[in-house]
Amino acid sequence: MSGKILVLGAAGRLGHAAAEAFRMAGWTVTSLVRPGAAQRAPRGTEVVETIDRLDAIQAARGADVVLHALNPPFKTWRRMALPHAYSAIEVAETAGATLMFPGSLYNFGAGMPGVIDESTPMQPTTRKGDIRVEIEQRMREASERGVRTIILRAGDFFGSGRGAWFDLVIAKQLARNEVTYPGPLDVVHEWAYVPDLAAAMVRLAEKRERLGMFETFGFAGHSVTGRTLVDAIAKAIGRDSRDLRVRQMQWWMIKALSPFFALPRELSELDYLWQVPHRIAGDKLKATIGDVPCTPLDTAVKRALREVGA
Repeated sequence: MSGKILVLGAAGRLGHAAAEAFRMAGWTVTSLVRPGAAQRAPRGTEVVETIDRLDAIQAARGADVVLHALNPPFKTWRRMALPHAYSAIEVAETAGATLMFPGSLYNFGAGMPGVIDESTPMQPTTRKGDIRVEIEQRMREASERGVRTIILRAGDFFGSGRGAWFDLVIAKQLARNEVTYPGPLDVVHEWAYVPDLAAAMVRLAEKRERLGMFETFGFAGHSVTGRTLVDAIAKAIGRDSRDLRVRQMQWWMIKALSPFFALPRELSELDYLWQVPHRIAGDKLKATIGDVPCTPLDTAVKRALREVGA
């Protein structure tokens, strides 16, 4: 089952990858981007440049699915995340379309268990987590009004461009034969290779009519320790991991700066994600779509590094 999809935020990392994945699967894709960002929109899609809510509603006419892939920068995330979600809900509701949204792990807080599935209680311990929980609650309420909603929860992104921990921190100094890791190397961390996540979204959208009005799924990407990731990075650049210098991220410095600057303040909330071992269980997703897209870690890391020029 295919159809027409409106991707909100199609110039962004996930939005771009998802728009391309849907187009390749035979969907008619409308890419909504900010004014001036048309050159970053996926080719072969109808591009709408706007930040106007009414324009977005008009662009969604006839859409079967609306993907909410708008993701404000860290500096404005607290202020803009909820308004973006409200707009996405309104656009999908007006169009009579299914709403899709990439969920995160912020919802579960520092006390999250080692394995997270669809039944795991949400107990956020940060403002980001509180906002994420509220977004999903507003979407659940919309589903009760008839807006079919699909949330696909994933870990930290890598691949399909820049803008996340993998390229902004871990591999940033790779040209100097150095990686910076945000936590202990023996702690399991959940990663999502963006092309795989986008492909899974297509598969879920194709099953939309068979789903309940509000469904959440976990995307079990690559649950690996820091050491395993460093080994994959070394292999991707043709080196032995023992030859790479591994530095630990200086969280104390980030927290010291947090009262004065927005970016350190936002980052300082996330240290627990690197201290608490966790992975996502993907049993429900597999039962729904069959084999879940999963590029081997070594291949995914090599491609992700090549994309950022590392």
